Amino acid sequence: MASVLLTHSYHLPYDSKQLQKMQPYMPLGTLYAATALRERGISVAVFDTMLTEPSQELNVSLERHQPKIVAVYEDDFNFLSKMCLTRMREVAWEIAKAARAIGAVPVVHGSDSTDNPQLFLENGFQYVLCGETESTLVQLCSSLLREEEVAVIDGLVKLDENGSLVQSPQRLSKNSAWTELALPARDLVDFEPYRAAWKQTHGYFSTNIVASRGCPYRCNWCAKPISGNKFNLRSAASVAQEMQLLKEGFGIDHLWFSDDVFALNRSWMEEFAEEVTKRDAAIPFKIQSRADLMGDKTVQSLKTAGCAEVWMGVESGSQTVLNAMGKGLALEVVAGARQRLKDVGIRACYFLQFGYPGEGWEELRQTIELVRHTQPDDVGISFSYPLPGTPFYEYVQAQLGNKRNWMDSDDLCIMFKAAYTTDFYRAVREALHAEVDSWKITDKLAEVKKKVNLLWQRVDDLEPINRNPDALSASGQMQLLYSPALVSIEQLTTGEIS
Repeated sequence: MASVLLTHSYHLPYDSKQLQKMQPYMPLGTLYAATALRERGISVAVFDTMLTEPSQELNVSLERHQPKIVAVYEDDFNFLSKMCLTRMREVAWEIAKAARAIGAVPVVHGSDSTDNPQLFLENGFQYVLCGETESTLVQLCSSLLREEEVAVIDGLVKLDENGSLVQSPQRLSKNSAWTELALPARDLVDFEPYRAAWKQTHGYFSTNIVASRGCPYRCNWCAKPISGNKFNLRSAASVAQEMQLLKEGFGIDHLWFSDDVFALNRSWMEEFAEEVTKRDAAIPFKIQSRADLMGDKTVQSLKTAGCAEVWMGVESGSQTVLNAMGKGLALEVVAGARQRLKDVGIRACYFLQFGYPGEGWEELRQTIELVRHTQPDDVGISFSYPLPGTPFYEYVQAQLGNKRNWMDSDDLCIMFKAAYTTDFYRAVREALHAEVDSWKITDKLAEVKKKVNLLWQRVDDLEPINRNPDALSASGQMQLLYSPALVSIEQLTTGEIS
């Protein structure tokens, strides 16, 4: 039995794209919340929906633990949770209904509920937690378990007796003390189904870890409803110790650092490499970062620590589009970053984005040419997705219809007036993926080349008939909505920012 049952709403088989990839990761944010409750003496269990059918197994878990509080605490460190997918929303509401049926108090935390607290409160939840809410969760659960009146707590939202929204004066809770929490409570989740899934599909077992939370950059399409522009970094020694534990104690073969932006602090990176070496904790890992952070010393530190793959948010091969995005990235650094990583044997991969206002066929061609010229090891292509709280959303929201969220991670539909239709962007995506994949193929080259050429021919055929004459441009209005960060790249890379 447990006083609090923590869960989350992402279920891999509901997302066909991710099911095919079969790269499941534990709900790290949920497990950090469990650690916070434990440290305050609150008994807690976790119902992990990643590989378990939520509707079938939830009642079993509720019956087993008889919790007084059920908290759907989403994994803020997983991009799939940050995408606010409607299938996840539906699962969360089902969990709230089941919790109420046994007399438990349903609580929710996540990007979607932070953006839409009233919607979640109207669909079964009694409290919504907004921001970095480990401490808020502890305070709320302590009050509820002691049957005390719930005080005004930072980041807490509820409905009053008249059904009106009641929010704390501090809308988003802040928790810089997150870096001092003990390790996430991985013992509350069964490793073996994850191990089996990875081993069967890929031949090795990967799990997730984080060194930091948040991102200080201010790209105007990037939603950050949890941490805003804050950035908190754990000590290099604690991260290296956790790597050693996962390597030696759990038999992990590979790690995904799911930080929003890894390697931001150059001096931390050098210390991290030293701490990993000292403990013989090096293990292959992948990260998400930026091309302008991949300097010589940082790349060498990554190699020393075991980095095998870097995913860089390149987004576009057009400097005009990057400027419109507020990316703060100069295209000329991309080729250099890719080469430095290649020189030390680290895979360099690009995140790309199609459909941003102001991106026409010429700008798309520039992106294609950048990929061909620099030849990354892989690309991940998404479409511009307006999420609440961003200047991009404010700019396009008048054009949004009833559908404002993707159903799953492969929905990839354009929900505003971009330069082209969704079908056209999908054709470009398919052709570019096929071309990048063809660079790794050594047999049947003629057949592969023919297939790629046919896909590009389809793009050429679709281009003139899929144009949108009413497409939005990257106008001055977007620039007025965008408040650029007053922090230099040099400050960011040397760690002179909180």
